[in-house]
Amino acid sequence: MSTIGTITPSSLSIKDLPWQILWDKDKCTLCGRCTAVCPVSAIELGVFRKRLIEVDIEGNQPGGNVYKTYYGIRQKTAPAYHCVGCAMCTMACPNDAIMPMAGDETDKLRYHINQGGQPQRRGGRRNVPGGVLDRIKFIRISMLTDPALDAGRHEFELRTLLGRVLPPEKNLKFIRENGWIPPVREIYPLIIGGMSFGALSPTMWEGLQMGVAYLNEELKMPVRMCTGEGGCPPRLLRSRFLRYVILQIASGYFGWDEIIHAIPEMKVDPCAVEIKYGQGAKPGDGGLLMWHKVKKLIATIRGVPEGISLPSPPTHQTQYSIEESVAKMIQSMYMAWGFRVPVYPKISATSTAMAVLNNLSRNQYAAGISIDGEDGGTGAAYNVSMDHMGHPIASCVRDCYLNLVTIGQQNEIPIFAGGGVGKTGNLAANAASLIMLGASGVQTGKYIMQAAAGCLGSESGRCNICNIGLCPKGITSQDPRLYRRLDPEAVAQRVVDVFVSFDTELRKIMAPLGRSTSLPIGMSDALGIDDKDIADRLKIKYVV
Repeated sequence: MSTIGTITPSSLSIKDLPWQILWDKDKCTLCGRCTAVCPVSAIELGVFRKRLIEVDIEGNQPGGNVYKTYYGIRQKTAPAYHCVGCAMCTMACPNDAIMPMAGDETDKLRYHINQGGQPQRRGGRRNVPGGVLDRIKFIRISMLTDPALDAGRHEFELRTLLGRVLPPEKNLKFIRENGWIPPVREIYPLIIGGMSFGALSPTMWEGLQMGVAYLNEELKMPVRMCTGEGGCPPRLLRSRFLRYVILQIASGYFGWDEIIHAIPEMKVDPCAVEIKYGQGAKPGDGGLLMWHKVKKLIATIRGVPEGISLPSPPTHQTQYSIEESVAKMIQSMYMAWGFRVPVYPKISATSTAMAVLNNLSRNQYAAGISIDGEDGGTGAAYNVSMDHMGHPIASCVRDCYLNLVTIGQQNEIPIFAGGGVGKTGNLAANAASLIMLGASGVQTGKYIMQAAAGCLGSESGRCNICNIGLCPKGITSQDPRLYRRLDPEAVAQRVVDVFVSFDTELRKIMAPLGRSTSLPIGMSDALGIDDKDIADRLKIKYVV
């Protein structure tokens, strides 16, 4: 603790910290579990000295001061070790003797955390509660076809298409001219979005892959997972489970050499190849995998030295326009897999998204487009990008879909939307809203981390230290001491639970609409909202 003689401009009191440790001396047995489990070393064993005043009531002897020394738990106030509120100490304590509590003061820590050029610790959250998707209601109830239509007693076709869906006459012309037709995959409309092997821990990645494999092979749900930039384990590239994976190539080309070298040995083709040009939470800005996470395994897969930070450039160094992208990247990736694998770009939701889509619509190689909105969670973005850049996903998807309707290609180029889907827990409702606004499917990442792995971070600033590799649950850490806390089989089971629950909820939304044979893509007459400006912008009904 600071004394009068050592107070500096950066000195803080416990009152100034966003989280304060409450410790009960009477319950504590000094077992040391709380200090051992704390990921940021915010607490330590301390020695306390207490003065007791003894008074002789009978007056036989004069009273005096008695000093007693005892051991206890002390909270550090140094900015580098501030408590993040993850409550791992509470979970580890056998006697409920310790607990973090949110401070009631304005957060003064933000002005002191940049000592020594260290970045702010956060998990890439925009910290804005709610959103437009949560306010949309489903207002169309089919009373003419089957009033008793029930999600549990009716067959539903919860499938979507990934790939360029050409009309029959265009298919015939295409095969005559090129000798092949664009490949198309039938997949589940909810995709696990790109979270790289490096951003996530090995156990988390293994758990996700196990869950996806079980959903496909046991429950016959064609769920797909995107690798994100950074490659993937070599054994996955040479296994039959690769068919459930969307391989991503991005501006840093991390891990891509390993993928290219594995192509001759691949037993099956991947589901698709995604070329990332932007992410919603960092539009026009590159990501950053900090040196804390670049351990030996990650460095080997990515082909870089160990212990260095890995920034991804904002764009491909070799592409400066979408036309050049189509010519170089999309066609070259098609050729790498013998024109058997769909290839599509991923872009940020911006006002220029329609320009990109128009260029893709004129080239029959593009298998679709993935659009990532501003609320996408990421641990690799700079704060200025998250707070001041980006475009909401709802209006961007709606604009793109209506543009495709204008040129008559709304059933030809699938749009996949991501960024804030399920941000407040309403995963199925958010997904259904985006589908009815024009998306063929949705991507989610942060929700999976929170629901399947028990992420402790919150929009109110709790935990959120994903980017420095100190995740207390081991979800986003490359430290074996941390990621061994995570049971991959438990993660896989929760992934299955999430998708089965999502499937049930989506059916219950589709049932009253009278749609069971196909997804209600673009069925905007079923949507309403209580804000006139939003209703006019999205071209849906205004209801009050």
